[in-house]
Amino acid sequence: MEKRDLELIEKYIDYDEELRRYVEQHFELERQIEQFNKRLYLSPEEEAIKKTLQKIKLKGKDKIESILKKYRKIEEDKIPKKENSR
Repeated sequence: MEKRDLELIEKYIDYDEELRRYVEQHFELERQIEQFNKRLYLSPEEEAIKKTLQKIKLKGKDKIESILKKYRKIEEDKIPKKENSR
């Protein structure tokens, strides 16, 4: 995740249960996938499990992205707009 996204997550995770749940799931899936990646060989069943975990992680990341989009808008609205000087 990008630094800006991590900063937004850090700022809003205590206030947004859905965001917290998806972020925790994301990092747990990342940990599980990494365990598969450390192995030299995976059985077909293990490979299928790994692919399923990767798909779930990707869907969760998409959900995190949609939540962060809302918070990016909030942050942008806090910044005063410059008026055109003519």
